Order: sequence, then C-alpha cells, then structure tokens
Amino acid sequence: MKATYIDYSDTNSFSKTLIAYLNHNEHLAPFYGNKPDIAGFKDQIGKKKGFAHRELLTKILTDQYGDLLSSSPEVAQNIIRLKDNNTYTVTTGHQLNIFTGPLYFIFKIVTAIKLAQDLKKEFPENEFVPVYWMATEDHDFEEINHTKAFGKKILWDVESHSATGRMDTASIVDTVKQYCNTFGLSDNATELTELVEEAYLKGLNLADATRTFVNSLFKQYGLIIIDADRKELKKLFAPIMEEDILKEKSFKAIEKTSEQLKDKGFATQVHSREINFFYLTDDFRERIVRTEDGKFEILHQGIYFTEEEIKKEIHAHPERFSPNVVMRPMYEEVILPNLAYIGGGAEIVYWLQLKANFDQYKVPFPILIPRNSALITDDQMAGKIFRLDFTFKSIFKPSETLKKDYVKRITKHRLNLQDEWMEFNAIFGKIKLRAHKIDPSLGPSTDAVKARLKKAVNNLEKKLLKAEKRNHQDALIQIDRIKEKLFPGGALQERTDNFAELYLKHGKELIPDLVKTFNPLDFKFTILY
Repeated sequence: MKATYIDYSDTNSFSKTLIAYLNHNEHLAPFYGNKPDIAGFKDQIGKKKGFAHRELLTKILTDQYGDLLSSSPEVAQNIIRLKDNNTYTVTTGHQLNIFTGPLYFIFKIVTAIKLAQDLKKEFPENEFVPVYWMATEDHDFEEINHTKAFGKKILWDVESHSATGRMDTASIVDTVKQYCNTFGLSDNATELTELVEEAYLKGLNLADATRTFVNSLFKQYGLIIIDADRKELKKLFAPIMEEDILKEKSFKAIEKTSEQLKDKGFATQVHSREINFFYLTDDFRERIVRTEDGKFEILHQGIYFTEEEIKKEIHAHPERFSPNVVMRPMYEEVILPNLAYIGGGAEIVYWLQLKANFDQYKVPFPILIPRNSALITDDQMAGKIFRLDFTFKSIFKPSETLKKDYVKRITKHRLNLQDEWMEFNAIFGKIKLRAHKIDPSLGPSTDAVKARLKKAVNNLEKKLLKAEKRNHQDALIQIDRIKEKLFPGGALQERTDNFAELYLKHGKELIPDLVKTFNPLDFKFTILY
C-alpha cells in the first residue's frame, strides 16, 4: 500500500489535550516524564536499568503460552531475552474485544512492534520487545462483546459477572459463525476463518482465546501477550495495594494533579477513588469502600474486613485485589521492564493525571506514545477523491463544508455577493449622512434598514448556493458516499470497523504493510491506499 501523512490537528478528530501534548505545550510538561523522542528513550533506559523481576516474568509468560511457543519461535526468543538486563519492553494495552473489535486494536499493537524495531536501530546494544497487555480483569463486558464487520454488528449476547478474561467461550459458537459468515468465499476468508475457530472454539477462556488469536496475527514479530491476573505478579504489587487501600495516597495525588490540569485549561479523563482496587473472585469483581466505622466493605457482597484483616488478605491473597483504571498503569510498570506506553488519545490524557502518583511510589513514569492512527482505502476511492479536486487532507472536513467548497469551485457563476454588499454599504453611508443632517435621531432607523438588507442579501446568497447545488447533485451525492465509506457513522474508520474486511482484501500482507508504513515517533496521521 502507498502511504501519505497529515497532521493530527488537520483531522479534527482528536482532543485539545492530545494535540497540546504532541506540540510539546509547556503547560503540560510537569505532567509527564521524558519526551517521546530518542533523547527521552536514552534517559528512560537508564531509569529501568535496575528492573529486578525478570526470572519471575519469564516463568509466568512461559507458563501462559504453553504449547503456543512451539509454533512461535520469535515469541519464545523474546521471552528468553527478557532475562537479560539489556532487554526492555514497549507496551500497549486493551480490553479483550471479541475478534479484536475496532481497527485501532490492531493499530495499537502495530505501533508497539514498529517502535521496538525503531529503538533497536537507535540502540543496537539493547533489545526491545513489543508487549500487548490484555485487560483480562476488566468486567465491563458490554464494551467488548461485539464487533462490526461489513456493516453488521456481531454480538456475543451472554451474561458476565466477573473478570472478562475468566469467561468460558463455550457459548460463543453462534457468534463465531455469524462473524465468519460475513467473510464470503476466498482463500483469505478460509484462512481467517481457521484462525478464528482455532482461537475461539477450542474450549479456552476469553483471555487464552484472545492470546491465541492475537498471537496468530503477530507472532512473526515476537509480540509478547501478557495476562497479569496472576498471584505471583500481584504479590510484587502488594505493598502499593496496601498503601492505596489503607492510606488513600493515590487518590490524594491524582486529585491534586487533576485540579492542576483543569486550572491550566485541560480536560481530565478519569476520576480517582479513595480506594482504587476491586475485590476479585470467579463470581464477582466489586469495589472496595471504607465504611464510617473504619471497616472495608466489598460492595453488594456483604463481605467486611477490619484494617488488620484486609492487610492479611492483601499479602495472603493478592490475586483477589484488582486495580482500577488509575492503578493498572502502575501495576504494569512494576512488573515489566517497560520504557513506553502506547495508547489512544483518551488514554494519553488520563496517563497525564498519574505522574505524581508514580513519583510518590518511586516508580519510573513511562514515555507516553500516542498510537498510530490511520485511514485505509484503495486506489478506486482515492481516484474519486482526486477527481472531485479534493485531497486526503481536505476530505476530513464535514460533508456540508466539502459540498459548499465543491460548488463554489466548480460553478461558472459568482455566488458571493460581497462586492455588491460593499456597494450597498457605501450607499447607506451616504444615506445615513444625509439623514443625520436632516434629523440626528434618524441614525438608528437607517441602521435598522441596513441590517434588514444585509440579512436579505445573506439569505439570497444561501439561495444562490442551494440552487447551484441542485445543478451538481450527482457530485454531491458522491461526496456523501465517500464520507460514509471513509467515516462510517461520522467517526474515524478505525473506531468502528473490524480488521476483517481489510484482511480479506490484503491477506497476510495487511499487517506487514502497516508495520512498514507506521512511524510512531513522527506523530502523523497515516493514510494508506
């Protein structure tokens, strides 16, 4: 595929805070650590040099992959590399969306892979491993139980009560059939169907099914997929769990940072709670709250702990304590030799709220890398855009703006009445002067007549444009179709469409093309065709 790039600000699709971060806005500098550039990575490597949990990490990963490693030599090699003090990770994370969900799931992982490759070129004495952190402990099943393929919503309609990663996939059979039935008949369709069925129809839980599927797509790049819902890993995090739950230290630090961001004019994304952990079992994941009498309650379960009891519970059963959205990032940085986190625009914004919390626990804050965003189309669609005399940059404008621009550009008539209005304006100047000489109180009456005429001229201008639009109706319909195809439902393609349609068209070349064209540290929106 061919690639072209535009600034994120030209897409009108990303937040003010993210654009400010990309532009190195000085007001945001206190809220992140090293800058997302090569100099920043050089310093970050030094900060992570003393990472101490390599043996445990490699053991857990080897156990989680099991038999998958025999067919994934690049992954196996990267797990071994993690034992070495000169090996570091770059991480992205996401929920366990069925069949990968929207396209940006794929884009996140490709960004991590390409960043690891780019860092290896800059620092050849080190190794860099891309990591996909599965949000296996998340319990918001309605966010991940569907995907959109070829305009059709594919839904896994079952109940979920605890961590989504622990869900049995036995009931997903019909959903898999619906998904695969959208593929049609082709070699790529057969191949993708086999990958889906191998992952989701083998009796695995959702975490293992997701690992199997994502590994089948990315194993050649040595992508490591981690499920942090493990007692041994949680044990490393237990001291911070205790500080957060008993002393509410995280809440105080994050709330203060959030207020500082608001004072500087930046919106915040998440709210910290007094206690930022859930209590997790196979049957539920519920918030922990402190009661008025000083006990700790597991909401909706009738379970209570005294302060001494919950201390013992944290250290005896750390696996039962599940971090929420503001503590999950710190858990990641505690158990990985990580240099950077790759996230979407909203994620980058909420990470900016967290640095003070990292600082107080003396955990190195990672470099924040906005994931690559992209729009993928084909030569036929590109031809339509160019024939209408638009560019890939201009096509991000609203449909009505594009139509207006097109008609004004293509018409043989002048639709703008500003020249005529200037003549009217001059005449009214003379009329107002004459009226003032006769009676100074007539000035407001003259202005009122002028305002009515100005409104009438503006209305006439709109009617001229509307009439000329009717003369170019076919082109305007084509503009609507282009916009709907590239921006389904008015949103970026990557936020709604699943990767299946692209995989069926490009097959095994899709992901290599993405890896080739994404440039994580350039911070440009990618257009592929």
